[in-house]
Amino acid sequence: MNKPTDNPADPFKKALANATKVMADDSELTVSYSVDPSGISGDAMRLPQVSRRMSREEVLLARGTADALALRHKFHDAGTHARYAPPGDMARDLYEAMETARCEAVGARDMPGTATNIDAKIAQDANRLGFERITSTADAPLPAAAGYLIRHLATGRDMPAGAQNVMNLWRGFIEEQAGGTLGALQDILADQTAFAKFARRMIEDLGYGDQLGDDPDSMDDDQQDEAEESGEEQEEPDSTGQDDSDETEAEADPERSQDEQQDAAQAQVSMEELADDEMQDETELPEGEAPLEPPAPAPISDADPHYAVYNTAFDEEIRAEDLADPVELERLRAYLDQQLEPLKGAVSRLANKLQRRLQAQQSRSWEFDREEGILDAGRLARVVANPTTPLSFKVEKDTEFRDTMVTLLLDNSGSMRGRPISIAAICADVLARTLERCSVKVEILGFTTRAWKGGQSREKWLAEGRPQLPGRLNDLRHIIYKSADAPMRRTRDNLGLMMKEGLLKENIDGEALEWAHRRMIQRKEARKILMVISDGAPVDDSTLSVNPANYLEKHLRDVIAMVERRKQVELLAIGIGHDVTRYYQRAVTITDADQLAGAMTEQLAALFDSDPRARARVMGIRRAG
Repeated sequence: MNKPTDNPADPFKKALANATKVMADDSELTVSYSVDPSGISGDAMRLPQVSRRMSREEVLLARGTADALALRHKFHDAGTHARYAPPGDMARDLYEAMETARCEAVGARDMPGTATNIDAKIAQDANRLGFERITSTADAPLPAAAGYLIRHLATGRDMPAGAQNVMNLWRGFIEEQAGGTLGALQDILADQTAFAKFARRMIEDLGYGDQLGDDPDSMDDDQQDEAEESGEEQEEPDSTGQDDSDETEAEADPERSQDEQQDAAQAQVSMEELADDEMQDETELPEGEAPLEPPAPAPISDADPHYAVYNTAFDEEIRAEDLADPVELERLRAYLDQQLEPLKGAVSRLANKLQRRLQAQQSRSWEFDREEGILDAGRLARVVANPTTPLSFKVEKDTEFRDTMVTLLLDNSGSMRGRPISIAAICADVLARTLERCSVKVEILGFTTRAWKGGQSREKWLAEGRPQLPGRLNDLRHIIYKSADAPMRRTRDNLGLMMKEGLLKENIDGEALEWAHRRMIQRKEARKILMVISDGAPVDDSTLSVNPANYLEKHLRDVIAMVERRKQVELLAIGIGHDVTRYYQRAVTITDADQLAGAMTEQLAALFDSDPRARARVMGIRRAG
């Protein structure tokens, strides 16, 4: 009998791992499941996590990802790929997308079942990136479209809806520019070297020939010619022998040879003495005249001094109103209101409930029999009856949440596109207005990146020869939607910016959290609360492709540990469809974006609850699901 398992997903994971090893034709392959980005490095493959629920989406994504990575492991040679890889950013993205499509198409020929699984993965990725709603080529990534078209032409299969939409937007342009090259696709699909040359021709046809760099084949021919020429030139001196000619000269004139050797020896001694003198001068400088060393640069992160950033020159901290003109912000805000009209009533009711709970704690309470303060009129009768009785004063007690600031830090990554970001925006709006009525300062911040796949930082890294382990390799964009001192009525339209097409890209949570924390500790309020709303672990393809797989996640954990250790800010988090309780000590996970409003109001109300036991019940217990 099989032993019972604690996790009902374990048998599926084991079966999928074994099937993946067989498909990849590598029995030594190590297959693991993680919330980190999927990928393969050497003999280690990382697949998407499958929860105990084993939802249909999780299973399809895991199978599709496993098939795609196994086929790449089997049909892809890293050396050949690197030999023909272009240095330019767009050219390299096109090259990578087409090679991925080639591996999947070759696999679909031999194993047709893999095509269906990979279609499910492509559909989920396209849906996450909002490809189905894109209407112009300006917003549709050309590399993705080229990869989809290669796969479609090679297999004859229709692409999932979102991928089909992106492919169709660019298909006319690609076929017009590279139609002649595409005709050779079927003949070279199984030959990676021939396909790499084909991909480079495609890239040139599409107008990115300037990013291809030198032709590897022509470089090899030149090197061979140079080697042959240098070999011929060296034959004659080697046959006669340079040393032999020197010896002949020495034998012909021994006195001259000895004089030259003596002069050379004396010159060498003089140079060594001069070098020793210079070194002595340097080491024996008086203390006051010693050259000053420049101070060591401050670490990028207070939480982890070893956390590296390749270049910060392209990062930006920017106000929402600087990313769009007032007319566009007004239009986007109207669109946001229209999208969430059915939800606004429920959110407002929850906000009113929160306001009543807060205002109930604002009931005035007093400390009596004080030596100074406000005169206690209720005890004046005693003074009248006995003039020797001292006057009695009273002082109003401070409520727990007075002099408080709340910061809402919103994940503006591409995976939040659609309903999650809309609900996050409207909840932030309503809660900010609610807390403002209760004299609580509110700041609303967002975080994303300026570009997909690295932006100008990556271009600089490529131009400088691709140094190893460059650290964070993308351009940050930190957005201030509402500062703590700005009234909500003036910044209301700013939240509409989250609806702007192309704004939401990748998420580097650790630096965003540290940025928000740094802003908060500079404030004068006595109590500071930071609420993070995110739907996943930090993900930036450019950074994770050239650093350890847990690079960004480790930094996030370090920042959270620092914030919770210093205790200057109370930190809590809400995960949308993603378990954030493994990162944050105070966290709650919701399975649907529609639950966000209730979770936010409940968490904030618990923080302001005067009963510590009630506060502990809500904040001290992690829950997911």
